[in-house]
Amino acid sequence: MDSLHSGTLHLTDDEFLRDFDSCALPSSSFHHADHLRLTWLCVRRFGEAAAGESVAQGIIRFATHHGGPQKYHHTMTLAWVRLVAAAVRATPSATRFEDFAALHPELLNRAALSDFYSASCLDSAAARSAWVEPDLRPLP
Repeated sequence: MDSLHSGTLHLTDDEFLRDFDSCALPSSSFHHADHLRLTWLCVRRFGEAAAGESVAQGIIRFATHHGGPQKYHHTMTLAWVRLVAAAVRATPSATRFEDFAALHPELLNRAALSDFYSASCLDSAAARSAWVEPDLRPLP
């Protein structure tokens, strides 16, 4: 899939989660599509509420391990969980990430949150460190 820029598609889902959880994945191999894959796997395996916590804790651990704890953004992380969870509900039959991504190409757009959040809202310290509700329109 040309639009799916992922550094981890060569890994099975279990290998991907293992390597992410152990921080064995190089940060250079963890792109936006890989964040989506992580979120998709967690939503499917644990449900939306538990996925939010799992993804947040995992990304904090991963970013810290790779020397970039300041890269973690709480509102963005949880907003992506909400978007992915809504897409999973809409297409529960997509059992491969590649198929899910093909059905929801809008999620591959890193700027998709700008439909819900203004730049000033997402750029705020409050949004980086805690959940902030969208200021443009509600998330699904």
